Amino acid sequence: MTELNHLRVYTKELKQHLPRDIFQPVPARLLWLIPYLGLIIAGALIIALTSWPIVIKIVLSLMMGFSFASLGFLGHEVLHGSVVKTPWLRDTIGGLCFFIFGLSSKLWRKWHNVDHHGHTQHPSLDPDAFETLEEYHKHVGIRFLYGLPPALRSFANFVSFTFWFSLLSPLMLKHYHRHLKPRERAVMYAQTLFPYLFWITVGILVGPVHFILIVVIPALIANFLVMSYIATNHLLCPLTETNDPLANSLTIQNPRWLDFLHLNFSHHVEHHIFPSVNPVHAPKIRALLLRLYPDRYQQMTWGRALLTLWRTPRLYGPDHKTLVSPEGMTFGTLGHGLDPKNVRPKK
Repeated sequence: MTELNHLRVYTKELKQHLPRDIFQPVPARLLWLIPYLGLIIAGALIIALTSWPIVIKIVLSLMMGFSFASLGFLGHEVLHGSVVKTPWLRDTIGGLCFFIFGLSSKLWRKWHNVDHHGHTQHPSLDPDAFETLEEYHKHVGIRFLYGLPPALRSFANFVSFTFWFSLLSPLMLKHYHRHLKPRERAVMYAQTLFPYLFWITVGILVGPVHFILIVVIPALIANFLVMSYIATNHLLCPLTETNDPLANSLTIQNPRWLDFLHLNFSHHVEHHIFPSVNPVHAPKIRALLLRLYPDRYQQMTWGRALLTLWRTPRLYGPDHKTLVSPEGMTFGTLGHGLDPKNVRPKK
């Protein structure tokens, strides 16, 4: 594989070919709040206040889940500053978009914008990077998971997608707690607790059955959709001490209609090169990357990426370029021997 390049190499070269206006915020993206919030509010009211058939209410619950996921994608770009620049407005809208996940906008900017983007796939500095085999021996929970047969282990991983993004919020809050100033800590805790109190109040008002339809099922679906992207964005790539998005990130190939509904969240290599550029411009950046770096740019269909994720373990070997299991199976990573069309252990 080609030697790693640093992120700065790509940004410097790509800027020579891109118009300056793509680096401006796109406030029109806020119009996505209308259909998605409108569907969520209307769905919740119909479920809670009407005697419509349960089948219709379940369909509405599913649609609410898809809407919450898309709001999460919108919140992601808002908190990167690619929609509005005013800090209080950015954080308020971002927090609203992440409301179903109970995720603090201030915590997200520290964890995601600063640490994840600043140290993507770094084995010790990226809070989202997965564990190495050495760390496996130190954690009881990971050892328990890898004590399961491989198929059951993969199933458990995929089931965790239905709650993992919501669970990350308190886990990251605990992780950053001692590194925060008292005021920062207070704001993050308040932004985390308020959504939970709101949803508990909703549950008290509407009763347990309607609570499941209005909150629980939509939250499970939203978590699964968001994590299905997040997991495929990096977990098939090697760990890299140099922040090279063409080595440590993967773009998902979706039909245009799905990219439209999911606000181009699939364009992840592009996003890691220009985090503050609105995803509406991601297809232009993708076309340029394919022209300038055709042998290094990594993309895969969503289905293929998820299937490859299912067939490979999630622990990294000592070289950080292989995926290993405690049973002794070793797989390559993207760019280092992993063939998504023929996933098999190395000999």
